[in-house]
Amino acid sequence: MNYQHPLFWATLITSGLVAGYFIRQLIALRQGSSIEQKIKNQLDETNTKSKEIILDAQKKATGILEEIKKEERERKNQLNRLEERLIKKEELTEKQLSDLKLRESEIDQDIEKLKISKTQIEELNQKVHLKLEEIAKLSFSEAKDYLLKETEIKYQQEITSAIQKLEKKRKEEIEHKSLEIITTAIQRYARSHISEITTTIFNLPGEDLKGKIIGREGRNIRTLERLTGAELIIDETPDSLTISSFDPVRREIAKLALEKLIKDGRIQPAKIEEKVEEARSEINKKITETGEAAAYEVGIYDLPKEIIQLLGRLHFRTSYGQNVLVHSIETAYLAAMLASELGLDVETTKKGALLHDIGKAIDHEVQGSHIELGIRILKKYGIADEIIESMKSHHEDYPFSTSESYIVAAADALSAARPGARRDTLENYIKRLGDLEKIASEFEGVKTVYAISAGRELRVFVTPEKIDDFKALQLAKDIANKIESELKYPGQIKVNVIREVRAVEYAK
Repeated sequence: MNYQHPLFWATLITSGLVAGYFIRQLIALRQGSSIEQKIKNQLDETNTKSKEIILDAQKKATGILEEIKKEERERKNQLNRLEERLIKKEELTEKQLSDLKLRESEIDQDIEKLKISKTQIEELNQKVHLKLEEIAKLSFSEAKDYLLKETEIKYQQEITSAIQKLEKKRKEEIEHKSLEIITTAIQRYARSHISEITTTIFNLPGEDLKGKIIGREGRNIRTLERLTGAELIIDETPDSLTISSFDPVRREIAKLALEKLIKDGRIQPAKIEEKVEEARSEINKKITETGEAAAYEVGIYDLPKEIIQLLGRLHFRTSYGQNVLVHSIETAYLAAMLASELGLDVETTKKGALLHDIGKAIDHEVQGSHIELGIRILKKYGIADEIIESMKSHHEDYPFSTSESYIVAAADALSAARPGARRDTLENYIKRLGDLEKIASEFEGVKTVYAISAGRELRVFVTPEKIDDFKALQLAKDIANKIESELKYPGQIKVNVIREVRAVEYAK
């Protein structure tokens, strides 16, 4: 064999390739059979698992179906029981309806019998009347008129005399009873009256404080008077000074501010402003507490807080020298006792009497009479109409519409008519001071106005941005001219227009 011959090597290579090809195919066949076996195993495993899942699902479905059937049986039983109850109710209702129809039929029969009996009675009465008319030879109406006329003629004098006696006796009894009730009410309620004055004495811990209150060149006392609107009179009376103002609120603010300044020890313009503001806040709180105390005193507990506050402001108002809040409380007591004696509505009468002068709390701020203002205030805050009706006639500006309105008017008159309760001179004096302040406050640019020195001086504080120095001079003349034309007064009134400019800046 020639190993060097090319044909030999070609044959050998060809044989190798063919052998390699067959070997490769054999290996591929073996691998393919192995994959098919794996796939078959996986399919068998999947089938087994799917059968298990199906069996489990069938078991669960069977359980759910059993529960559903059980619930359905229970629901069906409930429906059956409900149906039985409805049937029983329906049977009972039908029985009751049948009984009602039977009863209605019996009633109809009774009504028919009554109608027949009524007709028979009317016919019998008609026959009797006709028989009587035939005997008397007079008709029924003619006989009636004849009897009345004969009776009137026969007993006219006696009837007239009896009526007069009854009227006289009744009048005497009513007058006696009314006097007894009024006298009893006044005796049951007795309150001393203290007329308000226009000055307050303020005691000082030491005489040296007068100089501190006056301050350098009088700046402290001027600041205090400007902020409070009250006049401080420092005279030779030892350890005291006088606070003068026709407005009790201003006097009280000035008094509280002085107490706070003395307690603090530092008396200077900035500290005065601070203490005056604190005093104003305390006075507002005191007003509310005073109103609550007044309402509780007379036994009224359901008034709105706005009405309570206005009621407290009456403590600082006077009417002819009589404290308006004291007068209102007294009127409420008297009205309640009168209403109780006469058998009227005590609660309505008492509330109407307590609130009859509520308009005076703002009559110096808002235009209108205190009655009109009071009606508007009570309506605004939801006070009952019967209470408003009981209070609005106490000055007879409105007609008396209820029995309680007469009682409120009577109680108001009783309270005002007590000896020493009111003083006309003081009321006129206070009214004049109020008119002075009102005239000046009507001018444009005026910020605040205070009448001091018993009305002999009017201090007018203006807004510096609106009123310059020249306008301030003209404003003083205009106010003085208007006072001369509208008011009557003895002596002269000094009009003092004050224009104060403040420059404020902050260092940051």
